[in-house]
Amino acid sequence: MRRLLARRMKFHLFGAFFVSVGCAALYKFGIADPRKRAYAEFYKNYDAMKDFEAMRAAGVFESAPPK
Repeated sequence: MRRLLARRMKFHLFGAFFVSVGCAALYKFGIADPRKRAYAEFYKNYDAMKDFEAMRAAGVFESAPPK
């Protein structure tokens, strides 16, 4: 039973490190990068004034009445 904690801690530290690196990589490549690409694609052709005029015509804004 000597040094049992030290041996088990080494194993668990390495395991926890590899699991955390794996989770970080999965998040980056599975969620963050696709989200960045989706935002970039959306804003590539986004016209803010056209969207504003559409919302203004729909009566969304109180300070900018529809024309």
